[in-house]
Amino acid sequence: DPRDKPEDDGLREQHGMIHSAPSPISQTLKDRLVREIVLTGPMTVADYVTRCLHDPRGGYYATRPALGEGGDFITAPLISQMFGELIGLWAIETWTRLGAPERVRLVEVGPGDGTLMSDVLRAARLAPGFLQAVDLILIEPSAPLRAEQARRLADADVHPRWLSALNKVETDVPVILIANEVLDCLPARQFIKTEGGWAERRIGVTDDNELTFGLTAIADGFETPGFEVEPGQIMEISEQQAAFGRDLASLIRAASGAALLIDYGRSKPEAGDTLQALRRHQKVDPLSTPGEADLTQWADFPLVLEAAVRGGADVTGCVGQGAFLKALGIEARAQRLMQGRPEAAPVIQRQLDRLTAPDQMGELFKAAAIFSPRSLALPGF
Repeated sequence: DPRDKPEDDGLREQHGMIHSAPSPISQTLKDRLVREIVLTGPMTVADYVTRCLHDPRGGYYATRPALGEGGDFITAPLISQMFGELIGLWAIETWTRLGAPERVRLVEVGPGDGTLMSDVLRAARLAPGFLQAVDLILIEPSAPLRAEQARRLADADVHPRWLSALNKVETDVPVILIANEVLDCLPARQFIKTEGGWAERRIGVTDDNELTFGLTAIADGFETPGFEVEPGQIMEISEQQAAFGRDLASLIRAASGAALLIDYGRSKPEAGDTLQALRRHQKVDPLSTPGEADLTQWADFPLVLEAAVRGGADVTGCVGQGAFLKALGIEARAQRLMQGRPEAAPVIQRQLDRLTAPDQMGELFKAAAIFSPRSLALPGF
């Protein structure tokens, strides 16, 4: 599983774990979803995931996001400081290739507990001019996560400001944007090929008021894929991911700069059911406890990048996270850390392998970028 708990290494400077105790109100989300489905009909998978994550009274991110070793899932910045440091160097080099403008807007979408940005800003001390130029913006809808980000970055060299949406970012200066594990939180509808044709997979209700998957006739939102799909296979289509690609293109084209996307997902169009729910680092039934587990679906890089191109921006190819981090120098950084702490060398090696090895995060996780102007050559690609 891409979010399995890594070995306990004790080296991650700020492992970050945000966990709010369940409230009685959150336990009613399932009941409210059941009532809504009974009244209005089966719910799309995309709508269900959105409600489970963002319902203001019981959604996972709205009420109980749990990141870190003691939470429900762990992300690359929580595995090793090397990840965030390399992303910081990527941002500095991108700023340099933009001509080192006097002002630049550094934006992170979905900053989690603030660990990634904390590491980015620490690495940025190597370039004081970059830090002086930065206007830091965090885009975060979750109130608990905003509070943790504020705590984590309280003593940072640059103080952030928060915006609620991407379209609120100003375009008067160049933008360098980071989105690590954001696409997987933007859900997809699911369509299944049956012997009689295509149908949509939706969530309905059983006679004993349990949530269940079922099939409905297709009304809209689906185009037959341009490749062979076997009966029983599922196609996922995410309008939210496509819209994110269009919004990024609009922002980057208007402001100039680059948006870096890192996530786990597909680099070519293909069938597959990728919906999963994680709780305490274990897969659980996504329908059993709405709002109490993190729900994700794979990033669809072809869809996002195509939407960005249609929006008028340029895009890089899609490369494995391992190849991307190695191109940025993560192996040299690991060697420096090992030299500074020889006793920790085995742990640092495990962290490096976790981030870059093909059988761990190195190939399942991928990186791509959206940029403007066309002449901008981005590091790592």
